[in-house]
Amino acid sequence: MERLQKYMADCGVASRRKAEEFIKQGLVSVNGETVTELGVMVDPAKDKVLYKGKVISPEKKKVYIMLNKPEGYVTTAKDQFGRPTVLDLVKNVKERLVPVGRLDYDTSGLLILTNDGDIVYKLTHPKNEIKKVYEAKL
Repeated sequence: MERLQKYMADCGVASRRKAEEFIKQGLVSVNGETVTELGVMVDPAKDKVLYKGKVISPEKKKVYIMLNKPEGYVTTAKDQFGRPTVLDLVKNVKERLVPVGRLDYDTSGLLILTNDGDIVYKLTHPKNEIKKVYEAKL
């Protein structure tokens, strides 16, 4: 058994936090019942989970990409202003990738892209105290 939002992250739907928002918005159902409260546990082997009416299941192939992000790209999957995103730099990848962390539009540097929700959580959640080093040249 695992928390619904963790299962959704493992399925590549969204980060755990974003999955929590989707649950609260009533976009998720488990075994035919809409879920709007957090804390629901699911059994991946038995339960049928739908997001926006479509069955979701865990990503079978884990993908990890180390990208040297150039300046002039936003670190997001979609940009509301139509600017180029880091995902525009990785073509021919079928899996839904998410950036791990953020780098500003005008900066460059190492960025990890993956479909592994556990790794994203472990590397970004403050409780894990993963240290990051930034070097700035002015």
